[in-house]
Amino acid sequence: MPYVVAGHGSVAAGLVSAVEQITGRGDRFVPVSNEGAGGADLEGRLERLVVEAGAPVVFTDLPVGSCSMAVRRLQRRHPGLLLVTGVNLPLLLEVAMSDNPDAVALARGALERGRAAMQGMGG
Repeated sequence: MPYVVAGHGSVAAGLVSAVEQITGRGDRFVPVSNEGAGGADLEGRLERLVVEAGAPVVFTDLPVGSCSMAVRRLQRRHPGLLLVTGVNLPLLLEVAMSDNPDAVALARGALERGRAAMQGMGG
């Protein structure tokens, strides 16, 4: 089952590329960029992926960015859709390496891995 990763510029493609390089499981994710897309276009792009691919989870880069706002609007029509925002590589690696068939539970659990990976050192 695919997951959608959406973000500004090439952020999503870069994250998915890194997952592929590290795990060979980048095909679990579909990257989407907001580049050149207005709100309605982006929402339509994301909805097609959510419906056609059966993606139950969308990961985005920023909580109040255009991708997250588009997904929030989609959640009104697709109430089971989970938005995980502030995505990072450790979180996606956790998802990629798991074989848990419950995508929503897996994504919620991976949040802890993503949070724990953030550290400040020195300074």
